[in-house]
Amino acid sequence: MTFEPAMRLALAEAGRAAGRGEVPVGAVVLGASGEVLAAAGNDREASADPTAHAEVLALRQAARDLGGWRLSGCTLVVTLEPCTMCAGAAVLARVDRIVYGAVDEKGGAVGSLWDVVRDRRLNHRPEVIMGVLAGECSAVLKEFFGTRRIR
Repeated sequence: MTFEPAMRLALAEAGRAAGRGEVPVGAVVLGASGEVLAAAGNDREASADPTAHAEVLALRQAARDLGGWRLSGCTLVVTLEPCTMCAGAAVLARVDRIVYGAVDEKGGAVGSLWDVVRDRRLNHRPEVIMGVLAGECSAVLKEFFGTRRIR
């Protein structure tokens, strides 16, 4: 299964988030058959909610639509490596896999700074696929933060 189409949807969500002044991160939750269950972009600024990361919003939407918090069989696709909160949420939601684009060396918790999802002490460890459209995912973030630097 290729995750590029889903990552392109996540990139579109990231673009919409950037248009609202949010850090451009987008996430998509795929069902067991590969269908899109949910999609979201960061919304922390507009909602004044520190937990309004794209991943958390997409996981919440998918759980609501499926009628339960267990997202077994689902895949979380996200443009940036999830942070500790989002990695933990994915583990607690029981997603089967996490697919991400850009590595987050400063705050990533799916293999770079931390590796929350593969901690052998946890009872659920999703499969991890990294680097899907990594260049495009990184470019969106670099462009966003590049326009905000003080010159």
